[in-house]
Amino acid sequence: MADNSLQENRLSLARASLRQALARYSYLRQGKKNSNNTELEAALQTQLDILTSTSEKLDHNVIRIATFGLVSRGKSAVLNALLGQKILQTGPLNGVTQWPRSVRWTIPSIPTADGTEKIQVELIDTPGLDEVGGEVRGEMAKQVTRQADLILFVVAGDITRTEYQALCELQTAQKPLILVFNKIDLYPELDRKAIYESLQALGNSEQLAADAVTDKEEWDDLDDRQNNIPAPKSTAKPPAKIAKSLEIVMVAAEPAPVQVRVEWSDGSVTHEWESPPPQIDELKHTILTILNREGRSLLALNALVEARDAETNLAHQVLKLRQTEADDLIWQFAKYKALAVGLNPVAFLDIMGATVADLALIRSLSRLYCLPMTGYEAGKLWQTIFSSAGGVLLGELGSSFLLGFGKSAAAVAPQIGFSTFAGVAVTQASLAAYGTYAVGRAAQVYLERGCTWGPLGQDTVIQEILATIERNTIIDRLQQEFKIGN
Repeated sequence: MADNSLQENRLSLARASLRQALARYSYLRQGKKNSNNTELEAALQTQLDILTSTSEKLDHNVIRIATFGLVSRGKSAVLNALLGQKILQTGPLNGVTQWPRSVRWTIPSIPTADGTEKIQVELIDTPGLDEVGGEVRGEMAKQVTRQADLILFVVAGDITRTEYQALCELQTAQKPLILVFNKIDLYPELDRKAIYESLQALGNSEQLAADAVTDKEEWDDLDDRQNNIPAPKSTAKPPAKIAKSLEIVMVAAEPAPVQVRVEWSDGSVTHEWESPPPQIDELKHTILTILNREGRSLLALNALVEARDAETNLAHQVLKLRQTEADDLIWQFAKYKALAVGLNPVAFLDIMGATVADLALIRSLSRLYCLPMTGYEAGKLWQTIFSSAGGVLLGELGSSFLLGFGKSAAAVAPQIGFSTFAGVAVTQASLAAYGTYAVGRAAQVYLERGCTWGPLGQDTVIQEILATIERNTIIDRLQQEFKIGN
């Protein structure tokens, strides 16, 4: 089990990171309309709501477990068995569950350094993936997956092509996933064992990521197969190794009624149908083990990843919202810098003044967007300027040295003539203005990309947590999936 104080520290870091992000964008909640673009305003509000709900989830220690699967696989029955009572509706007809629904699952308190801490668990039931329309299904699954900390994928036998593709898509969500083999009471022992071994082979194949987008034609006849799932032939590059965290658990959430013989005191014998108790202990034990060992770390990481995506989208929307103001700001700095550089006759002052103006522009853009210019961003900004746009900037600096002296000579030596001074000044001013434009555009790019770095930035905290993850845990196996954007 992970050290409790370490898990608490990870939660504290995640909470602090999200509070900082919310404070950064608090001005957007003050009701001031900054744009006539209602669609843009709505997009901003959506991302703010995601950031707020994620922060509240962290504050209340809420872990969400979502179920996915096709129609009639027993998703609702699995959750009812975990709850110990029939809360979610089940039945013989397809499509009993029409919309995602969450219920609270009471579990034992988790011991901490200060005693015990109550972790709240929400179980999310979802409609069958093959029932709702493709576009609606995709959006629904995306939203539920984003909110989930742990995923249960329920099957009821050999996996079908549709289930395989859905499992591929869910695996790319970078969330721990348990493959639940339900309705095992319907299979003889040998068949049950064969199906389990087939599912194990699927989990160990490490083909899920690549096969989610390629070679689908080779699986058209998969629905008719009842034994093993063959690996498709492909000459593509090796797929990403994202299936190692797949765990398989066998359950009978709602066993079929069995006929029992009843002998009465008067000697008569009758036969009645009786429902056996659910076989759910293995799944319950697996989930509770994960929650006790690394539940709070999973909660912290998933919240940070969700907040990182939301803040990245927020930064993008803020840049669009402030685009006109930013363009005016860059144009003003370009004009004033060009005027100052063109009229100034001293070469060294040209260079110093141009550099100060560019730094002031970066600072002004940072304030306009309310996005921090971190050390990470500053380094990448200057690296980009000197590499990709370096020719423009170096040309400006070189012209300052070469043409600046020419300007100085023209200013102190009347025989050179005003036309020479003016020609040199116009050339240098044009280079200075274009250099400011390049700096402004580069600053916009890195203000947007680097918003999740810096002290308590989501990417920074994610790296700190992953650097201390214990070996042989689900997070350890998923570690390569928590991609840190550059």
